[in-house]
Amino acid sequence: MIYSTGEDASDRVAVDVLARNGVTVEGDPSAPPIVFGPGYGTSQNMWRLVAPQFTDEYRVVRFDHVGSGESDVSAYDRRKYDSLRGYAADLLEILRSLDLHDVVFVGHSVSAMIGALAAIEEPERFGRLIMLGPSPRYLNDEGYVGGFERADVDALLDALEVNHVSWAAEMAPALMRNPERPELAEELAESIARTNTMVAQHFARVTFLSDTRRYLKNISTPTLILQSTDDLIAPPEVGEYLHENIPGSELVVLSAAGHYAHLSDPAEIERQIRRCL
Repeated sequence: MIYSTGEDASDRVAVDVLARNGVTVEGDPSAPPIVFGPGYGTSQNMWRLVAPQFTDEYRVVRFDHVGSGESDVSAYDRRKYDSLRGYAADLLEILRSLDLHDVVFVGHSVSAMIGALAAIEEPERFGRLIMLGPSPRYLNDEGYVGGFERADVDALLDALEVNHVSWAAEMAPALMRNPERPELAEELAESIARTNTMVAQHFARVTFLSDTRRYLKNISTPTLILQSTDDLIAPPEVGEYLHENIPGSELVVLSAAGHYAHLSDPAEIERQIRRCL
């Protein structure tokens, strides 16, 4: 579906891309761009405590993966999104539509690796990568600790396909940590539950079975890795592996616990982003 603006064809295509991913843009159009990418099962709303803090100095862009948040779920193509490259293609289309260069890309979880793939494809568009809770491979492998055995992931995916809403409610506290703040886990569960069921199931399979380790050496963009403590999804060994395999990268271990530090400790994430910039 093309959303006509009355302008020429290139403008109509640009608007379509932005509508497809529910893109929001804030701040001075002439300011340097900073783009925030959401993790699995969440929307750009998860960045609401961090992203607006940069609108005085940056052109702040947020988006949703197709099937989540305010995206156009009718644009979901199972073949395209059968690998993370489909999501990386979307990100590059957003950057082209907005004519963004020297982008600071802040990606949470799987979006960190999506951003890395996009930066490898078009490095001239990226000035810096900031990865929060990233993982290039969730499964343990010979000489590699990803955090999960294949049987564990299979069981997780099977449970999600039976009822992704119940799965979200059961998993959210373990993913969020911070048990003294149950409202955080409740918000996470609600976010995952709002994701289109078919998309939630397929995206989970693509995410948890992905392996981007072989691409890490090709990342030429300066990269900051933010590793939370007590992260079920991305244990400390993963952050160390990324740091060792991404040329010139920096690893920072946060005091924040859980996989969603931008929700549980947004001030710390803002501080680390500013320090990096």
